[in-house]
Amino acid sequence: MIYRYAKNFLNQSPLNMPKLVSFILLGLLSVACQSGSKTPPHLTTLNIECKKPRPEVCTEEYLPVCAKKDNGIRCVKAPCPSTDDVTFANACSACADPKVYGYTPGGECK
Repeated sequence: MIYRYAKNFLNQSPLNMPKLVSFILLGLLSVACQSGSKTPPHLTTLNIECKKPRPEVCTEEYLPVCAKKDNGIRCVKAPCPSTDDVTFANACSACADPKVYGYTPGGECK
């Protein structure tokens, strides 16, 4: 399929050759970058935002998540963290708390 595309593209104008070469090199570079370094799942920081409406009832399962919870502190000068990392039993129980912004799955807070 790529061969057919390239052949048709070059038949339109020989001046398209630099564009075609750039297109192919860009494709190869993106594939090389994607396949190179994969971060292990336990090292990723996937922050999932809690959606509205918030859950009212959750199951009693233990799949711990680390949630970002508003601690109510407001400062005039920095640094002054306004959130705390809090471990919840699961994503549902984390998002049921209205002070939680979001969570990171995969275990307790460190």
